Parts: sequence; structure tokens; C-alpha cells
Amino acid sequence: MLTFVWHWLFAAFAMFWQVLWSLLAGFIISAMIQAYVPKDGLSTILGRRGVREIGLATVLGAASSSCSYAAAATAKSLFKRGADFTVAMVFMFASTNLVVELGLVLWRLMGWPFVVAEWLGGLVLIAVFVLLSRLLIPRGAIDEGRAHVEAPSGGHEHDHGEMLAPGATLLDKLRSAIGWRYVAHYFEMDWSMLQNDLVLGFLIAGFLAVAVPATWWQHLFVTTASAPVRTIENALVGPIVAILSFVCSIGNVPLAAVLWNGGSTFGGVISFLYADLIVLPLIDVYRKYYGWGLALRMVGVFYLAMVAAGLIVELAFAALGAVPHPSGGFLMQIETINFNYTAVLNVVFIVLALMLVWWGRRAVPGDEAHAHCH
Repeated sequence: MLTFVWHWLFAAFAMFWQVLWSLLAGFIISAMIQAYVPKDGLSTILGRRGVREIGLATVLGAASSSCSYAAAATAKSLFKRGADFTVAMVFMFASTNLVVELGLVLWRLMGWPFVVAEWLGGLVLIAVFVLLSRLLIPRGAIDEGRAHVEAPSGGHEHDHGEMLAPGATLLDKLRSAIGWRYVAHYFEMDWSMLQNDLVLGFLIAGFLAVAVPATWWQHLFVTTASAPVRTIENALVGPIVAILSFVCSIGNVPLAAVLWNGGSTFGGVISFLYADLIVLPLIDVYRKYYGWGLALRMVGVFYLAMVAAGLIVELAFAALGAVPHPSGGFLMQIETINFNYTAVLNVVFIVLALMLVWWGRRAVPGDEAHAHCH
């Protein structure tokens, strides 16, 4: 038993070590974007469901935090302040699937094809969702959801608020000491909101990699059927695994790596990665925000959009002959920790992150901005 627990924990740590520098880099970049890019007035320019508004919500979402709970809270706030429902949901999709830190972690743990698939497929996911929402979510359900979200609520939300670095230009903002404190605050806030998901994600992935034989995954993700049946079944199963795993945001990437090396198809893994927005805790959040009527329709449409996007991505990659193949020996690869460029970059970014946190917490007499930050 002790040997098993040690192997499990070491496998989980090894996965974390492989992606640590890219994870920290992504959090820092995300924090800088949040501190330097204003969000005032978004609701007023996202009030209708047009191509311009959907495109703008996609870009703004990609520049936002990747925390699923924060994305859900921000989307709810936009909807409450007058944004179109579909546009608000597009913002949420973009802020969890098109962000820098997710791409960096995918690249380190699974390879560049998954980065391309996640980002390009994220655009496909948004397009499919927009189409399905028009067909399957009636206006009456949206109106009921808006009435529910506008009702007084005493619940706590993962809402970031807004702290913008002073300065007229990006160079001015980069030179601002207060701006860097805001960056530090966003960095700590994002990390604190994601740390439980990350720890849980790596622990679950480590356990599954060590304890579950490949044959079990091959039963869950059909591997012996014809190619069309296998492709469709795997894409349908991927989001269900995500729903039951409770792991959202970047925390589901290590589990995706385990599924990929356990026999899932490319499209099955992609649909699993998209499904961080329909894990059970978030479904309960949607119920609290919008009521059961709209929440259940949201989950159904989200699921269909994720499956369809996974299938489209796999078919597109297959047509180009670009579908990757598992390299095998996943545990052997990740459990090899050496003094290499990964270790050097990990040390460098750990030092940078600690310096950023120190700067953010450094007390300066009379610094009202610092007090507001905390």
C-alpha cells in the first residue's frame, strides 16, 4: 500500500513538475492582461447577438482569466448588466478555452497538436454553440433566467472586480509600480481560485495513471469498433468523464493526458477538455445563477456543442493527416525528472512568481492603491 501511494503521489508531482514553468508563465501573462486591459462598458456593447458582438466577446474572453468559476461569474455579471445571453456565454467559452496558460500547459504535457486543436477547436465550439443556442434555448427561458439572475442573492461569487494599472500607454502601465501590484494581486487571486482544482486534477490524474490499467480505458472509450463508431462514441463519452471527475479549468489537462494515453481518440480528448464548464459543481452554480429551467438547457446545449466540436476537430485533423498518436510509456516519460531546461525554467519562474508576490504584498506607507488591491 505504501509503495502504491508513493508511486501515485510521485506520478502526480511529476506531471505538475513538467508543466510548472508554463503554468506560472500563463498565470503571469493572464494577470498582466487583466491589470492592463480595461473592461468598462463591455455590457453596453454586448447587448445584441450579432457577429461583431460575438467576435468581440471571443477576443475579450481570450484575454480574461481561465478559472471556470471566475468565467462563469463574469459571464453572469455581463448578462445581468444587459449583455445578450449567447454573447455572455461566448465570453465564458473563450475565457476557458482560448487562454495562454491553457495552451502552454497542453504543449508541455501533450504536444503542439493539442494546442492547435484546443484553440482552433475553441472557435468551432463557439460557432456550434451560437447555432445550437438559437435552435434549442427559447427566448422565454432566457427571460426567466434574467429575472432569476436579477433577483437579490446573498451567495458568494468568484468575481475578480477590476483594478487597472495607471497610464495612457502600455509602456506607462509597465513602468507603473502600482500596476505591478495589481498584476501581483490578479496572479495571487487566480492561483488561489485554481489551486484546489489543480491539486485535485493532478492527484486524480496520478491515481488513474498508476491504478487504472489501459484495458479499462479501452472499455470506456471503445477501441475495437469501426472508425466512425469509435470516433462518435469517444466524443460522446469524453464530456461525461469530465462531468463526473469534478476537475475543471487547467486541472483537467493532466487527466486528459491520461485518457489520451489510455486509448481515447483525439476527438474524445478534445471534447473532454472543452467540458470543464459542465462539471457537477458548476452545474449547481448555473442553477443558483439562472434557475433550473435555463441551467438545464445550458448544460444540454453545452454538451452537444462540445461533442460536435470534438468530432469536427478530429475530422479536420484526419483530413489533413495531422491526427497525433500516443507515444506510449506515459508514466515513464513524465516520471523522469532531470536537471534539464524544464528544471531551469521551473526555478526561474518560481523565483519570478515569488518576487511578484513579494512586491504585491510589500507595504508602502500612504499607498492607498495597495490597500485597495488587498
